[in-house]
Amino acid sequence: MPKTSLYNASSQPRPYRVIISGGGTGGHIFPAVAIANELRRRQPEAEILFVGANGRMEMTRVPEAGYPIVGLDIAGLQRRLTPQNLLFPVKVFRSVRKAGKLLEEFKPDAVVGVGGYASAPVLLAATSRNIPALIQEQNSYAGLVNKLLSRRVDRICVAYDGMEKFFPADKLVLTGNPVRTEIASGSRAEALEFFGLSPDKKTLLVIGGSLGARTLNEATAAALPRLKEAGIQLLWQTGKLYYPKAAEQAAPFAADKLQALEFVQRMDLAYAAADVVISRAGALSVSELCLTGKPSILVPSPNVAEDHQTKNALALVEKDAALLVSDADAPAQLYDQALALLHDPARQQQLRQNVSRLAHPNATTTIVDELLALMDRA
Repeated sequence: MPKTSLYNASSQPRPYRVIISGGGTGGHIFPAVAIANELRRRQPEAEILFVGANGRMEMTRVPEAGYPIVGLDIAGLQRRLTPQNLLFPVKVFRSVRKAGKLLEEFKPDAVVGVGGYASAPVLLAATSRNIPALIQEQNSYAGLVNKLLSRRVDRICVAYDGMEKFFPADKLVLTGNPVRTEIASGSRAEALEFFGLSPDKKTLLVIGGSLGARTLNEATAAALPRLKEAGIQLLWQTGKLYYPKAAEQAAPFAADKLQALEFVQRMDLAYAAADVVISRAGALSVSELCLTGKPSILVPSPNVAEDHQTKNALALVEKDAALLVSDADAPAQLYDQALALLHDPARQQQLRQNVSRLAHPNATTTIVDELLALMDRA
């Protein structure tokens, strides 16, 4: 039920107003948009405003999803002494002040932080005003902003067990990460036809993210003759920057169904076609692998804060739900392991069963349940 805001002198109820803050990467932006979509589905009159960091990808991706966004001049600390670091306290102060003014104008019933630079000023300003606040932490190793603000917020929705080592246990709710449920609904027959693949061959899917992953791309390029010899089909998502080179490298193997793709629009069909997946270990990639139940080899990126992709991967490996190859070992070991797994149906089935048990198909619904409960109690 719509509620009467603490800020509204009138007794007449009005639609909920929610601010969703954060971004910087697709791993933050997609959960934010998924939460907004589910809230709007259940509360069509709800007013939703995003707050992001100027110059970051959310400033274009969020409007493309149909939501307004306001930008803050905030950025993270660099790992070396730079002029930007000297300005960091000033930017934080200004961003918190701007966030406070925004809260006074928009009068939200709750604020959601999904991680990223912009979530800190908004959550600080909101909790200082006793506005209900919820954090959605995607990774198995909590981000710095979320750890610092965890004692100020009301609820923390997490995707992994054991997060009480980072957060107050009484605020935790294990929800999983918001993932497009349709990602697991692809038909294998449709997928094989869509990509022009043979039903008589095993298929390997390699995913490096929208920007690609150099280690995965170089290892895959080197392995093309081995994949041809083994009779394996390949869907190789290269990312934009590497695609021209990859397309040239894959061209001699086109007849062998070894395909380089800049971007995969129909990921549901890519997963449906795949017998085995090689992937980075970003939070959403891992959640998609759980939901689709795919045997995978995870190659965590070494270029992320707190090495959190390795920790995401280990959360699966420790439950025998995925294999792990380090970025440093990938050139020498990745395709030995990939070919061994592709030729071991029993091991594939074991991984498939174990990873499927870790899926949270109702994550977005559960997060919005928690959000609505916070607003109803305020």
